[in-house]
Amino acid sequence: MCGIFGIVTKKEQNLGSILVEAAKRLTYRGYDSVGVATLSGSTIDLRKDAGRVEDVAAKYKLTEMNGTRGITQLRWATFGEPSQVNSQPHLDSDGDMVGAHNGNVVNNVELRKQFMAEGLLVRSQNDGESCVHAVERYINQGQDFIQAIRNAYNDLQGDYAFVIGKINDDKLFAIKKGSGLVVGIGEDFTCLSSDLPSILPLTRKIIRLEDGEIVTLKADGVELHSVIDGSIIIREAETITEEMNAVQKGGFAHFMLKEIHEQPDVARELLHVLQKSEAVKVILDKIKNARQVYLIGCGTSYHACQAGSVYFAQLANRSAVPVVATQFIEQFLPTLNNQDVGIFVSQSGETKDVLNAINASKESGMTCFGLSNVIGSTLTRAVAEWLPLCCGYEISVPATKTFTNQIIAFLYLAYQLGGKDMNSLDDLPGLMETTIRTTMLQVEALTPDINKWDDLYCLGYGATYSIALEGALKLKEITYAHCEGMLSTEFKHGPLSAVIKGLPILFVAGPNNVPLIVSGLNEVTCRGGRAIAIGEEDEQLKTNASDVITLPKSNPWFSSLLSVIPLQLLSYQMAVARGFDPDFPRNLSKTLTVD
Repeated sequence: MCGIFGIVTKKEQNLGSILVEAAKRLTYRGYDSVGVATLSGSTIDLRKDAGRVEDVAAKYKLTEMNGTRGITQLRWATFGEPSQVNSQPHLDSDGDMVGAHNGNVVNNVELRKQFMAEGLLVRSQNDGESCVHAVERYINQGQDFIQAIRNAYNDLQGDYAFVIGKINDDKLFAIKKGSGLVVGIGEDFTCLSSDLPSILPLTRKIIRLEDGEIVTLKADGVELHSVIDGSIIIREAETITEEMNAVQKGGFAHFMLKEIHEQPDVARELLHVLQKSEAVKVILDKIKNARQVYLIGCGTSYHACQAGSVYFAQLANRSAVPVVATQFIEQFLPTLNNQDVGIFVSQSGETKDVLNAINASKESGMTCFGLSNVIGSTLTRAVAEWLPLCCGYEISVPATKTFTNQIIAFLYLAYQLGGKDMNSLDDLPGLMETTIRTTMLQVEALTPDINKWDDLYCLGYGATYSIALEGALKLKEITYAHCEGMLSTEFKHGPLSAVIKGLPILFVAGPNNVPLIVSGLNEVTCRGGRAIAIGEEDEQLKTNASDVITLPKSNPWFSSLLSVIPLQLLSYQMAVARGFDPDFPRNLSKTLTVD
């Protein structure tokens, strides 16, 4: 989830300050390195390094850079470790073009081999450089920029937005494919960015690009072309009236709601990255030959481990034990040896309980792998291999998109391990979009009645047990109501006594488990409780539940993931109705670095 910004001005001026401020307004997207390039006449001034914007700007005096055109990029590492050489922007072979991208080019490794075989100078492992060379190879054939970008577009697989410029020119060129790209039009300048926040302090007049569109930035205006046939596209600019805070939240009232809606996009990005990940192969080989596999995490990450355990068993016939990190040391550490494998999960990569478990496990000889959303975190440095979650910043304290991507990572590994149809996973982001769209109104309708209660239960079974635990945690985190997550079959062994007239009991019903859930629904309704089922369209659920929140048709493993979305939305709606800020619940921190 990188960020790019580019600007073209009528006359040479200090662009460094503008570019650094634009970069700062993109930092919420998540990044580990920053770079700035300015172009003036026959000169390109490129300065970049790993680190925070403020530190790199001070070290390389970025605010002193001049030019008529400029590009800045914040990189969140996927291809190539965080380093100066892998930081963006990147030069072409001869140093007369410079460009940067946001997104992932999933055939990066193959392209780098092609470019080197063609005699191009490849300096880094980063896919942003591949975007530059993809254009360069056609420019070298005598094509103009528009035609070169059109051909490069067909070579670059994945989702990205890309900007490039050349010496002795007065323009920048950019293209959108999957990743966001917005153009700003001002007096004697034009600019573009991954996001509105970096544009709005300069101009409120914008044009939103669509996928498959090329934009040419000139000081006195912009021109849009279709990547399909090169034809000119006419689109009127619009004027933005929202305040900056609203724009940073994408027009949503809170970051949590924005991040719920981002889940399909980050799911797509993760799947693209996993498809080309060498670490996936290493991890799977170790799992296949392991004596025992453990999935270790805390809180939300532990719930993802619970789901992963079910996926491994049902899809790959592989036992994997989910364990809370602190309990792992007490319960399993004395039994470990070098034939065992552990996958340690932490959104931040700094969770102290998880790091303690890693350090203890490594001493036992166990092979340690990781899942984290933060490149360069302590977890990523402590394990043998790790997989990124590709979520960018998750600003809201309650985890949403990081949880679903943790589950998708486990689902992907289980599909690979079990030899399942990997292409079917491509349907998942679209199903997530449908779920958000179709369940939002259903949840809003039920929220007023559920919100009257301060004691709730959320029940699941099999793959949905982990979802019940996560749904209950979300309700506790941001509504401050007590909600207990548990196995639906355990409810009758004691907690059923708590049911009184009207008490809402949430049932997360997997499509294969409806007959089992029906008994639980009736145990609640016959005692006057309100049984609310979350599941696919099913006559038995309709007949036996008080209310049904309906999910789109999929399969038992997709359905379990989709079912967390209405629970996220319910937690959000209840928190707002109670007057609480869902982004910053009391007493909680995003990163827990204490025991």
